[in-house]
Amino acid sequence: MGNSKIKVVVIGCGGISRAWLIPALKEKDIEIAGLVDIRRNAAEEKANEFKLKNVFIGTEYREAIKKIKPDAIFNCTTPEAHYETTMFALKYGCHVLVEKPLADSMKRAKEMVEEAEKRSKILAVIQNRRYYNYIRGVQKFLSAKKIGNLTTVNSEFYIGAHFGGFRDQMEHVLLVDMAIHTFDMARFLTGSDPVSVYCHEWNPHGSWYTHGASAHAIFEMTGGIVYTYLGSWCSEGINTTWAGNWRFIGEKGSAIWNGMEKFEAQKVTGRTGFIRKTRQLKISFPERKENSEGHYGLIREFIHCIKTDNKPMTVASDNIKSLAMVFGAIESARLKKQVKIKWE
Repeated sequence: MGNSKIKVVVIGCGGISRAWLIPALKEKDIEIAGLVDIRRNAAEEKANEFKLKNVFIGTEYREAIKKIKPDAIFNCTTPEAHYETTMFALKYGCHVLVEKPLADSMKRAKEMVEEAEKRSKILAVIQNRRYYNYIRGVQKFLSAKKIGNLTTVNSEFYIGAHFGGFRDQMEHVLLVDMAIHTFDMARFLTGSDPVSVYCHEWNPHGSWYTHGASAHAIFEMTGGIVYTYLGSWCSEGINTTWAGNWRFIGEKGSAIWNGMEKFEAQKVTGRTGFIRKTRQLKISFPERKENSEGHYGLIREFIHCIKTDNKPMTVASDNIKSLAMVFGAIESARLKKQVKIKWE
């Protein structure tokens, strides 16, 4: 598409759309051509907040797509609406960047991936965690095998989040709405994919959510790695970071990470003794650049890939493996047994 701007329509103008619009409006290659929401006032409020003039404002995404003929859609709708809106946009020749999770079922996710491939369009998912410098630094450290081949990975996510709105009534609210981030991080950090899972999901006493706000899961991953997830959306006090707390165990050492700047690693140097001697290892995080991480980096890469006919890191054909971890965990919790994970 050369130097021309990418014309974008935003579908869904709730609170999350701010996280998209702020970086998008800093990109010289993006033109926000339309704002759509089933509540017209929500679209109007976003237009006023961001001083967007001469943009289409409406309540019907089909009308907006047909009228504007955008190059791409930013799909900020609720999870159950991702399939319908994305499929329509793809069929009308739009590239789509969709809020996580990709879809509300594996069947629908597969159809979305197939449709994107059939239309030769990019379908990617907002997995913004991959674009933070801390995470990239840890991934580079682990991939260099400085503590040897990974054998075990543990993560903990504990945040007492009072959203209000649709999340309070969502089924599997932790696994669907938040664990997708942590599961995708596990795949990114380890370079491995899921094989099977055993999961226990529950809603603790005192929870302000209607359904499962807590879950523990054990995943078998490729390469013989075992990954465990412990999480809760209704844990008050001593919260983890949004990226969670992590422990990585390798054949030659271990590392712990708080999801941000605190990282410690030790490599075994001794060859004798009950507890072998170790030495501290250092990590180098990439330089932090203003307006380059998270949504900024992801949206920039998505637009660049449209212009250059490449695939972004969070392309749906790969991200569906992270979604499979979510639905595998849900199935395991329902059946109360270990299940195999499939995405093809």
